Amino acid sequence: MTKMTSMISKLSQGAAVILALAMTQAPDRAAAQSLFEPVITVNDAPITRFEIEQRARLLQLLRAPGNPEKLAREQLIDDRLKIQAARQNGIEVSDEEIQDGMERFASQGNLSGEELVNRFEGAGVYEQTFRAFIASGVSWAELTRAKFGPRVSVTEEDVQRAREAIGRGGGVQVLMSEIIIPTTPQTQESVEDTARRISEIESEGAFSAQARRYSATRTADRGGRLPWTPISDLPPALRGIVLGLAPGDVTEPLPLEGAIALFQLRDIRETDVPDPTYAAIEYAAYYIDGGRSEAALTQARRIDANTDTCDDLYGVAQGQPETVLQRGTKAPEEIPQDIAYELSKLDPGEVSYALTRANGETLVLLMLCGRSETIEEDAPVTAETQGEAAAEGEAGDEEALSLSQTEQLSRQISDQRLNSYAEGYLAQLRADARIVEK
Repeated sequence: MTKMTSMISKLSQGAAVILALAMTQAPDRAAAQSLFEPVITVNDAPITRFEIEQRARLLQLLRAPGNPEKLAREQLIDDRLKIQAARQNGIEVSDEEIQDGMERFASQGNLSGEELVNRFEGAGVYEQTFRAFIASGVSWAELTRAKFGPRVSVTEEDVQRAREAIGRGGGVQVLMSEIIIPTTPQTQESVEDTARRISEIESEGAFSAQARRYSATRTADRGGRLPWTPISDLPPALRGIVLGLAPGDVTEPLPLEGAIALFQLRDIRETDVPDPTYAAIEYAAYYIDGGRSEAALTQARRIDANTDTCDDLYGVAQGQPETVLQRGTKAPEEIPQDIAYELSKLDPGEVSYALTRANGETLVLLMLCGRSETIEEDAPVTAETQGEAAAEGEAGDEEALSLSQTEQLSRQISDQRLNSYAEGYLAQLRADARIVEK
């Protein structure tokens, strides 16, 4: 029995009993009406309580980390935005495409699509819930490939740099400069024009001059220059982009929530000490009204001067609404890209206030609480050990192996770059959307 099969079987037994008991009771018309009442609207598109309950139950079966109901609400909002954007761009997925997506998803647990649907239904998740889950993913994949695919190219030099990076016994550090330009709905177009112009810069001096002029980060005074940074500290989506740069290259403008970012690679080096990998990152976010107004920035500086740990922020937030301060622990891949990038520059107890929310009306003060390293129990998998495993029974077929590695690295770099564009695009859709939660 596979891991997924075992997981779903155990959950389905208890859920089936609950459903059977529920069906023996007389229906409550008022409760049914409440169940199908919209509790969220996304650009006037409704999300019902029933959909949230169904998605939460699906996420529980899939053992998704975090609060299932909260995650369900977030995912369904994103799904509405993805479907709306796809339709606006003329993309409508067919039943055959959705079915193919269901089959691919099920195959991860060594099941057919029909088998997985039956197990889900046995645990109280309707087939339509699963289909909707797959449909949004398929639509979004088609849209992002069509919209950003032409911008993504991978050269032989990109692949070679990535091969060298993963094949080293030590770590890889990068020396970068940054420019992060805040946006609002009113300034979005002009900022995009400025960012495109900056992306064509080829000298470090010119990039630094633009950082001093436009960047909202605390590095602006030193021309956006950052210290040597382990590549593992960067958000996963940004690593592939950076590894694909040569010294002096500037990234394409990367859309974030409420900002556009550009990075210039100044240098890259190998170290003798392997880079750590992190299982979880704990951070706190304190929200300040006023966006990037001088009053809000002054308050952020004052908090920075008077706090040393995340626990200190509870004193700052005392007497204010609970929503003013949020603190939690997440896996690196679960952290929004803009937040993950800011956290990558911080040591525990340090803060950043480069980001905004609510269309620039709220300043976000981030503090890194700590990072939990992954404990490696097995020998690390490298390009060399992968090659040894793949060559078993095929000794001497070095050319085929080399091609396979090249294709895999090229696809990985391309996917990472495409994912970075997609995350930024989704963040912009969220920022522009009319989302009403009851």
